[in-house]
Order: sequence, then C-alpha cells, then structure tokens
Amino acid sequence: MSMGGQMGRSALMLGLFALVGTGLVVLIYAGTEERIQEAERTYMLKSLHAVIPPKRHNNDIFNDAITVVDPVLLGTDKPVSVFRARRDGKPVALAITPFAPNGYVGPIKLIVGIRFDGTLTGVRVLTHRETPGLGDAIEEKRSDWIFGFESRSLTNPKQKGWRVRRDGGVFDQFTGATITPRAIVGAVHKALKYFEKNRDRLFSEPSTTPDMGLGMEEEHG
Repeated sequence: MSMGGQMGRSALMLGLFALVGTGLVVLIYAGTEERIQEAERTYMLKSLHAVIPPKRHNNDIFNDAITVVDPVLLGTDKPVSVFRARRDGKPVALAITPFAPNGYVGPIKLIVGIRFDGTLTGVRVLTHRETPGLGDAIEEKRSDWIFGFESRSLTNPKQKGWRVRRDGGVFDQFTGATITPRAIVGAVHKALKYFEKNRDRLFSEPSTTPDMGLGMEEEHG
C-alpha cells in the first residue's frame, strides 16, 4: 500500500474513533442529565410535601407551577418557581422558592409554604453553602430551628419581631452564628410580603414548566 493510502486509512480510522467517542460522550451526558433531572424532581417533590402535605390538596402540585421575578422580595434577579396547591380547584396554599442572598458564605435557597390566608405552612432549606458546624443548624435533620416558622405570618409577629433575638426579634440565633439565621428570617419575611402583594395573580396565572435550578451539587446535608 502506498504512503498516501496508509495516511488516508489512518485519517479515516481516526475520524471513526472521534465519531464513536463523540457519540459515547453524548450518550453519557444525556443519561447523566436525565438522572440529575429525576433526582432534582424527586428532591423538590419531597420538599414540597414537607411544607404542603399531599393530604391538603388534590391537584398535581408539581405541574401547577409558574415562575416569577422580584429581585427585592425574592432575593434574586433570576426566575423563582411557585407551586400551587388546590383542592377541587380552589386555592389552598403555595410553595415559593426564594433566596436569602446574604448568607454567611453565599445565597441560601429556600422553599416557603404559605396558606391562602397568609400563614406559613413551613419552611425548608433547599441548598446552601454555610459553614458546617455553624450554619448547618438550618437543616431539619440537625436542628428543629427551621420548624419555628410554622403558622407565622406578617402579623405574627409584627414587623419588628421578624428579626433574630439579638436584633430585638422573636427568632433564635445560633451560638456563634447570627448571620445565617438572620438571612433566613429576612428572606421568609420578604416572601410573605411578596405573597400578600401578589396573592391573586399567583393563583390565577396559567401554569408553566417549573425551573428548579437546585444546583444539587451545592447542597449540604
């Protein structure tokens, strides 16, 4: 075989290997992306059920969702997901996923459940990067602190009460860590303000695909 023929054959083989390699990468990525999406969906459903138990509604809460934007009250300029709970078509509650942008290490993503009457059904932390041993008391597996928001509202406590005790409010801080609980208390309070301001619109807008954006590789716990 001539030198030119050998070079042509080598180039063809290299091209085939590259094609096969690219195909494998695409397949692996597709499979991985699908698994990540399924894991995020499962995690989000678990979090939704934690703040709005399934027995409270009879609609598909995961798909009865919209995205909203309010950088001031929701802690980010990116779209935030809102999941609506209904019973026989009537609004029961919703779960909104705002950020506490001023955590000790970085933003803390929350899920905040709010009844139609404006009282909290519960709050959970979706993702955070707070320092282990200090900020991780915000996780329900490590502390009952996060349960202290249940049944709170804009009038329980009043405006000045929506602070940690060190700042004159009613919410406990952690020993050696005030920034993290302060950030979450502020974010939940703003979420309630957002709900009060937009309640009717939040329940009336047509559903869209929820944008979870969990970034689960950042989650602790």
